[in-house]
Amino acid sequence: MIVVLDTNVVLQALNQRHPFASILQAWYKGDFTWAVSTDILFEYQEVVVRQSGAARWQTLSRLLDLASAYSSKVKQVSPAYYFRTISADLDDDKFADCAITIHADYIVTNDNHFRPLIGSGYKPRPISPEKFIAEILRPESLT
Repeated sequence: MIVVLDTNVVLQALNQRHPFASILQAWYKGDFTWAVSTDILFEYQEVVVRQSGAARWQTLSRLLDLASAYSSKVKQVSPAYYFRTISADLDDDKFADCAITIHADYIVTNDNHFRPLIGSGYKPRPISPEKFIAEILRPESLT
């Protein structure tokens, strides 16, 4: 299963005490492949540094680098086409472009701007982090 994680989900999941931390725990265990693009990584960096500091970003960056070098847990995507599917917030297009390009199963987000993907003919389905945890991740992944 291939998943794109919206920035706010990543930011919250980095807090071990937050319920979304179970998403990263499932990823560590290999329950899904995390798809990113350069544009997404730049946004992660900007937001994580602003909200949590440079040290938190360096930790996440090293983790993603290691995972992409030594496993199939991270896939770096370079979209060659911009699909322009998220007209309500063009800044969200980078997530849709990445997900469409790699044929991701889900975009995990609480952002309603991704609703145009539902029924659009593209594979990735927007899903809330709560639903993703409850309905998609295996229960044993969450322990």
